[in-house]
Amino acid sequence: MPALPRPCLHPVLKRLTTAPNLALAQLWADMLTQTGIPTTVQRAFASSLSGGVPPSETLPELWVDDEADHARALVRLDELQHPRRHLWACPQCHEVIDGPFEQCWNCGAAMPAA
Repeated sequence: MPALPRPCLHPVLKRLTTAPNLALAQLWADMLTQTGIPTTVQRAFASSLSGGVPPSETLPELWVDDEADHARALVRLDELQHPRRHLWACPQCHEVIDGPFEQCWNCGAAMPAA
């Protein structure tokens, strides 16, 4: 009687997306991993194949280590790719500050507590 296949005891990897370059791929993977979603970068050095294969086949890919984390990872990745705009008004000079700045560029006042 043939042996039955053994069940896989390891989680199944699942592909999230491709990144336009290795720097962004690694940044996204690190940020996802820091939020509790273990993520790896595959095809990190495939760009050396460029010209011999289609360019889309040489882009780095992000993979989650557990298929169960895939949906949550897609949501978090979308948040990383499309950050919320952060606007605040300076309490001293009333200048509107856009971006991650914690100090008014106009007068130097600190951003008010949230």
